[in-house]
Amino acid sequence: MTSPVPPRDNDSTILDAVATGIPAALSDLGHLVRIPGMAWPAFDQSQLERSADAVAALATATGVFDEVRVLRAAIPGTDEHGQPAVLATRAARGGKPTILLYAHHDVQPPGDDALWETPPFEPTVRDGRLYGRGAADDKAGIMAHIASIRAVAEVLGDDLELGIAMFIEGEEEYGSRSFAQFLSDNKEALRADAIVVADSGNWDSVTPGLTVSLRGNARFTMRVRTLDHASHSGMFGGAVPDAMMATVRLLATLWNEDGSVAVAGMTSRDADTPEYTEATLRDEAGLLPGTSPIGEGTILSRIWNKPSVTVIGIDATSVAAASNTLLPEVTVVISARVAPGQTGEEAYRALEEHLRAHAPYGAELTFSDVDLGNGFLVDTSGWAVSLTRDAMRDGYGVPPVDLGVGGSIPFIADLVREFPAAQILVTGVEDPHSRAHSPNESLHLDTFRHAVATEALMLSRMNEITL
Repeated sequence: MTSPVPPRDNDSTILDAVATGIPAALSDLGHLVRIPGMAWPAFDQSQLERSADAVAALATATGVFDEVRVLRAAIPGTDEHGQPAVLATRAARGGKPTILLYAHHDVQPPGDDALWETPPFEPTVRDGRLYGRGAADDKAGIMAHIASIRAVAEVLGDDLELGIAMFIEGEEEYGSRSFAQFLSDNKEALRADAIVVADSGNWDSVTPGLTVSLRGNARFTMRVRTLDHASHSGMFGGAVPDAMMATVRLLATLWNEDGSVAVAGMTSRDADTPEYTEATLRDEAGLLPGTSPIGEGTILSRIWNKPSVTVIGIDATSVAAASNTLLPEVTVVISARVAPGQTGEEAYRALEEHLRAHAPYGAELTFSDVDLGNGFLVDTSGWAVSLTRDAMRDGYGVPPVDLGVGGSIPFIADLVREFPAAQILVTGVEDPHSRAHSPNESLHLDTFRHAVATEALMLSRMNEITL
């Protein structure tokens, strides 16, 4: 490599091209948001195919790629294939590096439409934000890639020698079930010196963030049984433990009095965190005035470096159908976030052992649908990390913050396994008020503009490096 800090003669021209291209990029983003592409089988799968085709058309129209394909990979251990992904590639020339750009075009279901102020799949701009499902997570990531490539191609023309692979996944929200197989099937096409995963967030709406740590995850379903049939709560209540009583008492053992995780064997990571106030937490999370935060230690250490356990679903008699009956069984879905440095498998094993050991009244427990993912710690010593931080500073106008993220991107472990020499750069277009996965998801428009500027500068500067 001739220079870790490439010349920047093109910066102002690149930034001008970005600014000129933003209206078209936002228009294209609106078209993508209108496509309700959800990977769950319960939803219309033709919409996911429409979404993939639309992304492929955008990639082709840049004129940059040698080949653009819509592909599916097999799901290991099944007869099924995964959802449609877009793979666009161009070979590096003149000894330049290759960068892999990742995002995903599938979205979360909208949930209750009544909770949206405007229809979830009708992009709407108000107060400097674009509202709609997928507007931030992660169709904005797709358009950040496309818009930055357009700007760089416009300015550099035939001088663009950087190798670019773009992988837009179609099932990230559905567990990336074919991701590892897709990497294996297309390993040579995806091989890169640096990988940009545009599926994270920023410190705030004006300050960029480079994600350097991610928690892992352990999600599973647990069924609790105490009876072989429902019984009259008046005839037997007080002598017979019903499944709901057992479940409530069992779940309560997962947390200490302060709300921190009480499961032996789930570990924490010791690392410094930036200043972050309770007032900021209340504003960004939507805590009610009378509700207090939970856990111990600094607020960001609780979110970035410690485990959490959340009950995210429960099957029991509904309120509308309630009767005076002892329930024979209750089923819950538990989602745990795992501190960086501990594997998802280790954390799940600790959780299952804890729950079995604390099952009250000899309740029968059954575990199923286990989904595990490992956390990630970025090696920040590489040339691509330094280049990216500089591009963020110049694209946003303020220095970036190294972030930990409480969420998980389990497939990064697959990227590291397949491409151990590649530098992983986890970036994003979201800000703390984006409400990804929630009603009224939105994209802060200025953040998007700055994210595109950052990536365009990054690509332009990488184009000046010779390996």
